[in-house]
Amino acid sequence: MQVSRRSFLKLSGATTLTIVLADLGFDLSTVSAQVQNFKIKSAKATPTICPYCSVGCGILVYNENGKLVNAEGDPDHPINQGSLCSKGSAVYQVHENERRLMKPLYRAPGSSDWEEKDWDWMMQKIAEKAKKTRDENFIVKESVTDPATGQVTDIPVNRTEAIGCMGGAALDNEECYILQKLMRGLGLVFIEHQARI
Repeated sequence: MQVSRRSFLKLSGATTLTIVLADLGFDLSTVSAQVQNFKIKSAKATPTICPYCSVGCGILVYNENGKLVNAEGDPDHPINQGSLCSKGSAVYQVHENERRLMKPLYRAPGSSDWEEKDWDWMMQKIAEKAKKTRDENFIVKESVTDPATGQVTDIPVNRTEAIGCMGGAALDNEECYILQKLMRGLGLVFIEHQARI
């Protein structure tokens, strides 16, 4: 039997690698036993959509006894096919975070302390502040000068430039539509959306 130098090196390398791996003690029986102990084994998978941007990636949310136990990309979803960005991958950690705020906090003007308030009080406060700011800064008419004739004309504008609105990427189309209608109804001109930026 004639063995070339190349064949000899291949055979020697494969033999050496086999001996080294055998000596390291790789035992796959423990790995196969771990498959039985996944935390999602008896959990119910519910498909949903990621709340963070306008792409609409699919997420499988696993819950057991009413408690969220895991979230991962949906491999059957046509958009992301199981992959998720860093924000989508962190959905579980955001939901199950002991530092997550569950109640609104309010800091009075000039104060350095935050106090817990209920949602009704907070919504009322936001509405009062928005109305006060809008009323104090509402522009009904604007004077425009015609460059050719020099004639000044008052035109109705009915707007406020003291408030701006930034839509979030977690909003769906219907929520964006309602938010847009509300902001336009208040007379806002500075309306933007995070997904466009």
